[in-house]
Amino acid sequence: MNGINRELISHPRTSLFDKHLPGTPQVARLLRKEGKAHVFKDRATMEFVVGAIIQRGELTGVEDENDDYERYGLYFDEPIGYQIRADGSSIPLYYAEIKIVKGGNLYHVIPPTKPR
Repeated sequence: MNGINRELISHPRTSLFDKHLPGTPQVARLLRKEGKAHVFKDRATMEFVVGAIIQRGELTGVEDENDDYERYGLYFDEPIGYQIRADGSSIPLYYAEIKIVKGGNLYHVIPPTKPR
């Protein structure tokens, strides 16, 4: 079965979303601390990705019992964002996943380079 068949609520900690949007203080901090950040093209793309994963994303499972999230992922034909680096270089990202807090309905969306 594909998609997520329950009501989801975006996590109230907006910083979880802002760290994946270009030009935010959260991205600047990631670039300083880690040298890279994974960002969506813009907020509209992020919202499109959320809808697409809810409709047809696949449960990617949980790595171990210590992971506090259910993960649903989806590949896209066109880039949905970029991994940007502190040196100014970037690589396109084609995959995204929704992380849902286990046992709940709070989620946030991330654009990793590949499934976990």
